[in-house]
Amino acid sequence: MSDQLLFSVFPYVAVIMAVVVTLVRYRFQKFKFSSLSSQFLEGKSLFWGSVPWHIGIIIVLAGHFVAFLLPEQILAFNSVPARLVLLEVTGLAMALLALVGLALLIFRRLNNKRIQAVTTTSDYVVLLVLLVQVISGIMIAVGHRWGSNWYASSMVPYLRSLFLLKPNLGFVVSMPWTVKIHILNAFVFIMLIPFTRFVHFLVVPFQYVNRPWQIVRWNWDPSRSRKS
Repeated sequence: MSDQLLFSVFPYVAVIMAVVVTLVRYRFQKFKFSSLSSQFLEGKSLFWGSVPWHIGIIIVLAGHFVAFLLPEQILAFNSVPARLVLLEVTGLAMALLALVGLALLIFRRLNNKRIQAVTTTSDYVVLLVLLVQVISGIMIAVGHRWGSNWYASSMVPYLRSLFLLKPNLGFVVSMPWTVKIHILNAFVFIMLIPFTRFVHFLVVPFQYVNRPWQIVRWNWDPSRSRKS
């Protein structure tokens, strides 16, 4: 019964809440859709934490996404031991890079008084959820080898069964507790998107890429002001 609730019911509750609340917020509170950046308060340590975090987590997520779309091709690629080791080492290295970046971001939040002043409870929830996800992923990579193989052969069928509205728990119930935590925490992440800073990746300003250059016209001589 617990597996049924956690891996067959909760995923749908999380996704429905994320979609519905996001649409409601965007409809009635669109101007509150923000990453609430604290860069203007402190930028140096933010840079050293944000860059490795984003590089590491984006590559790890891209690997998960590719394996979800092309599981047969991943298994074929891994049929050569050298390529399997290369893929596993790369994934672990990127996860560790993400962990280093996240640790620096957490340290920044806890040790900078200016940042603490604008940090909310939801910010700490965000950091905790991300920390659990990264650490559980690293524990899986270290403790249960060749994760790219069994992810493609076991986890992808389970996730696809969710998309087909026919959850197949046979792929999950026998998994180690670290894998179960990793799966559940991923759906917690999805559920919290509209309530926390997670929403920031939904408001990436892609329109700025094609926006025409802004023309600034001075009605005074800025060079004279600087000299004075």
